[in-house]
Amino acid sequence: MHFAGKRVDPMALRPGLAVPTIFVLLSAAGSTHAAEILTLDQAITLAMNNNGTVQSSHLDILRAQDQLASSRTRQFPNFSLYMLAAQQLRSFDFTLEKGVLGDYQSTGPLPSQDVHLKTPLEPTGLIMARVSQPLTSLIRIRRNLDTLKTGIQLAQEKTKAERQKTIRDVKRLYYNLQQFDASLRSVQETAALYAEVEKLASRYVLQQVALKSDLLDARMRVVKTRQTELYLQNQRAAAKEQMNQLLGRDVSIEFEVQPALDASFEEVSLESAQARALENRPELQQAILQKRQAKQDLRAKQAESIPDVAAEFNNLSFLNWGRFMPTQTTSVGVSLTWEPFDWSRKKHEAAEKRRKVDQAELAARDARNAVLTDVNDKYRQLRYYQGELQLARMAQQTVEQAHVTGQA
Repeated sequence: MHFAGKRVDPMALRPGLAVPTIFVLLSAAGSTHAAEILTLDQAITLAMNNNGTVQSSHLDILRAQDQLASSRTRQFPNFSLYMLAAQQLRSFDFTLEKGVLGDYQSTGPLPSQDVHLKTPLEPTGLIMARVSQPLTSLIRIRRNLDTLKTGIQLAQEKTKAERQKTIRDVKRLYYNLQQFDASLRSVQETAALYAEVEKLASRYVLQQVALKSDLLDARMRVVKTRQTELYLQNQRAAAKEQMNQLLGRDVSIEFEVQPALDASFEEVSLESAQARALENRPELQQAILQKRQAKQDLRAKQAESIPDVAAEFNNLSFLNWGRFMPTQTTSVGVSLTWEPFDWSRKKHEAAEKRRKVDQAELAARDARNAVLTDVNDKYRQLRYYQGELQLARMAQQTVEQAHVTGQA
């Protein structure tokens, strides 16, 4: 910086050396009750245990498991009980014609004349107990169970995807906070330096050895630096709130992050990265499972054309129907339920399932291509930023070497 033809080195100012020291002391005094130091591993653990989206996706797994467990019970015998208590509004009339029960030499025809019977108009009851064991329906039930088992795997892959996304978001915010902290330290030191430069420029203006424009320029630098500091503080506060929300805790909890460490990279070939991605990426596994589930759903729909055959035990009890009515009847047999003509409804429903299988196959192919494209792009970015990091290290070493040479 130049004042009236004189070159002044701000770093050589004696007052300027004291300001950062005062700033450090004030910062230490203000942090008597220091906020917790949150490590990256702790943040990831908290997010996995408390994040609402992750917990909700885990509940989807439990729901799918409950649905499978409930559907399994359809394979077992079905017990049902039906009871009816009613007031008869019209009696049941019966006529036993003469000789309907036979004609015997000793007694003659039974009955000897027509007999008219009717039930009393009184409250009556009906109890029907039924036990039914599905037989042919087991084919459709078990195919549906296969579909539900795939649904559990699909829910697990969705949970895995949510966990990976949450971990990625936590890391991104954590690294952003580290960057904000580093930038704030640099800006605060620069602000303290510019404040001293402003004081020096003000003194030089009073001594008429510097122009007023130099003072205005120094003040403008102070204001700009403070604005930059305020912007970074606001961004850091917003990032902390977002981090707390990801961790599933109160957004007002104060914390600090560890300083950024030197980056290290694991050398991985592109082919190896592609193979690992195709094996582990949850979105690709979801597409594969959805294709399998669509095929299983089609097989279950095709099984609906099979007639439902079941073994049954029935018990029917009549209460207060009159003395001539049976009080109980019991039977064991086989029942058949079938819809032989459905106006091609099942045919069109099966066709719709086939379309879904075709869509799932297309989605699986697109998912595979998307994963490979993403891996290739990230690999190229990684190689580029490795080069940028190497250049930054070389530049830093050059500056340090120049500083050492200048001191010598």
